[in-house]
Amino acid sequence: MRNFFASLFGALIGIFLAFFLIFIFVVGMVNSAVKSIKKDSTTITSSSSVLEIRLSHEIKERSPERSFNFKLDDNEKVFTENSGLNDIILDIQHAATDNSIKGIFLDLSDVPSGIATVENIRNELLKFKESHKFIIAYSSGYSQKSYYLASVADNVYLYPEGEIFMKGLSAQIMFYKKALDKLGIEVQVFRHGRYKSFVEPYILEKMSPDNKLQTRMLLTSVWDKMLGEIGASRNITVATLNELIDNLTVHTAQLAKENKFVDDLLYPDEVIDKIKTKLSLPATKNISFIGLDDYRETFTPSEYQSGIPKTPLSKIAIIYAYGDIVQGNGNGDDIGSKRISEAIQQARLDANVKAIVLRVNSPGGDALASDIIWREVDMAKKVKPVVVSMGDYAASGGYYIACDANEIVAEPNTITGSIGVFGLIPNAQGFLSDKLGITVDTVSTNTHAAAGSVLYPLMSSEAAVLQGGIENFYHTFLTRVADGRKLTTAQVDSIAQGRVWTGTQALQIGLVDTLGGMKMAIAIAAKKAHITSYTIEELPGMISPLRKLLSRFSGDDAESKILEKELGNMYEPVQELSKAIQMKGVQARMPYQLIIE
Repeated sequence: MRNFFASLFGALIGIFLAFFLIFIFVVGMVNSAVKSIKKDSTTITSSSSVLEIRLSHEIKERSPERSFNFKLDDNEKVFTENSGLNDIILDIQHAATDNSIKGIFLDLSDVPSGIATVENIRNELLKFKESHKFIIAYSSGYSQKSYYLASVADNVYLYPEGEIFMKGLSAQIMFYKKALDKLGIEVQVFRHGRYKSFVEPYILEKMSPDNKLQTRMLLTSVWDKMLGEIGASRNITVATLNELIDNLTVHTAQLAKENKFVDDLLYPDEVIDKIKTKLSLPATKNISFIGLDDYRETFTPSEYQSGIPKTPLSKIAIIYAYGDIVQGNGNGDDIGSKRISEAIQQARLDANVKAIVLRVNSPGGDALASDIIWREVDMAKKVKPVVVSMGDYAASGGYYIACDANEIVAEPNTITGSIGVFGLIPNAQGFLSDKLGITVDTVSTNTHAAAGSVLYPLMSSEAAVLQGGIENFYHTFLTRVADGRKLTTAQVDSIAQGRVWTGTQALQIGLVDTLGGMKMAIAIAAKKAHITSYTIEELPGMISPLRKLLSRFSGDDAESKILEKELGNMYEPVQELSKAIQMKGVQARMPYQLIIE
């Protein structure tokens, strides 16, 4: 009887899995058909259309596949924009020359993306204005980043009861030492770099003077650039902006208007009337708005990206490396050393690829994984030009994989540098013994067989070996940068020590060559390759939507989603602490994650 029920249960599971896989297969086919029909039929419905840009989603480097996305009506689509930075820039570029697009409507709230990403979009909007088409910005309330973006517009409008929350930049770091002390957990730290402050929360109760110095200089550099550009667009001096912000003068919508932060206070219907006036539309006619995702379906990106006639024998490969650096394949949201290395190798071996642009947006990660990627960059550089384009971050391991390129292009506010390494090994012996009453006994074949276990403190000889490994890798890091940047190791050491810099500062000290975005990096790559006609190939291939869907059924992903929902704003520090505990080997990571609101 027991075998009967076991067989029955197994059969039921098999049937369920079969139906599930069939369902996924059918959904994929239907979705592909819908996408195909949509792509063939998507057109701009008016010769006087307006590109509507909403950036309330996290802007990644590349747009994800638009699969398993069933939209029931046109009103829903504006809330589900999912464009990556590559396509946002492409859409704005194309709109500038598209006679059907008469202007851009920036419908803004918060912009939950890095400051360099926002800066990149703002710069493209500045170029768009050269087409003499209008840009109108509107929000019920601007955050600092969304206002920085909105300030580029010809007209900036605010809801009559809204606000602009300009307060300056600050960096807040949580320290865990006292909590760890109470738990009886000691974190054994190994590092090289006086500014390599990633480890500070585990061994200190507040920021070290060195960390405060670098953080203050970093924030000041970013803030000065933001205010300088806002002031230039709004015709307000930086001194006046700082005074207004320090005194919290602009705390109501009316005060924002009086102090020239906005042009007028309008309700949504009044903003629509303003746009109709720009388009010379009668009051009874609706505006033809088109969102970023749908607009991209109306033209062929591959033909437009080079801006010139395409030739199939000449390609520039753009290799996207974004997220934490890890060993192996990664999951598409991080930089898997195997996956990215294979992409670089593919571009290197392809005779039609004449140059490579490595797009780096990473705060670093596993040091060994970084070196594996560096090796592929070094090999590719010997065959064809390699140009690096930096996004929000190219720090520590992110800079490690970039430093050997022929030329490095960074945004002014790219967080870069952080040349330093560290390692962490928790010692939970006191926690287990004193707090839980758990003791541990061990049998080993050799003296140091249990070295690195969280159940024991390290012996002094073991600690010396680990610190020696840190020193060796730091020297390797210095050598990699010195060779790539044509500097001496002493020169690199003087600007290293784990210190982070903005792109503007990095240009001054020789860590980058030029300030600009992806478009400039591609142009430099083409020039170095001596080509004037080319197409763009994006690598590595995107992780399939089916694989991503299936990953949602895994326990780890489900637990993370639940934890994120329950903890809200506290999820990030908890996640960072969890990552730190699980780190293995030498790490080349930023000292902290800078979040600018």
